[in-house]
Amino acid sequence: MAEQPLAPHRINQRLLNGPVRVLVVGCGGTGAAFASGLPYLHQAMRALGHPGGLQVTVADGDLVSESNCVRQPFNVHHVGRNKAEVLVTGLNNWWGLGWQALPHHITQEDRLEGYDLVVGCVDNRAARRLLARLTRGAWSVRYWLDAGNDADFGQVVLGEPREQSVSALRLPMVDELLPDTVRPGPENNGPSCSAVEALTRQAPFTNHLVAHHMLFLLGQLFTRGELTHHGMFLNLARGTVEPIPVDPRQWEAMKAVPAPPARGTKRTRSRAQDDLHAPPAAA
Repeated sequence: MAEQPLAPHRINQRLLNGPVRVLVVGCGGTGAAFASGLPYLHQAMRALGHPGGLQVTVADGDLVSESNCVRQPFNVHHVGRNKAEVLVTGLNNWWGLGWQALPHHITQEDRLEGYDLVVGCVDNRAARRLLARLTRGAWSVRYWLDAGNDADFGQVVLGEPREQSVSALRLPMVDELLPDTVRPGPENNGPSCSAVEALTRQAPFTNHLVAHHMLFLLGQLFTRGELTHHGMFLNLARGTVEPIPVDPRQWEAMKAVPAPPARGTKRTRSRAQDDLHAPPAAA
């Protein structure tokens, strides 16, 4: 007997009643590329009748360095200035927006209450672990969108901290599907000291491709109101994209794969990408 297709995930209805309050955490390669695409989504939502579109806040405590000017939307005149402030000022001036910048890192002292959607563009497991805890502690947060990448691959996962209703299927978050991404252990995420090192450690446009898949996922959610997949793995070396379907059987298969020892962030992400090709759970 053929399996019945699963129902798609439908958008939380609270996000259709007014401006969607978005917090973007991290303004590096992926975060800056992602935030730079949000005005297009904002305009599309308004054109389709959404009452308010997006109200975005970008948080990052880092200052622009010379090496950032290679893969991130900054130039030499921005060196020494706060990344979030530079990026948001530019977006506001260009698009006529009133978005906000938080020129500091998110810490355990911060509260995410008041945001509907939290977007994590962080490059280490400790920061991702913190966001997992903070999103679950904020009742206003409906979704957590997380992204991570290495030199030529990446993952994107959209999850829900809690159920929308008794009948709705909750989307698991990244720390549930890929526990290695939050597991304590040595990190391998030091900043690049030069433009050459930045290009050697990561292929050009890796961040942009990950960011565009994040934007497409949100575009589907806000313009169509539903999703058949809530994330993906990108293998840029092979030129492939593997979706993470809205399917509890696939979720269980991903969770069942034995995790490797916690080493560097990048190694565990690599293993997580390969795990997607493990056989699915039996129906």
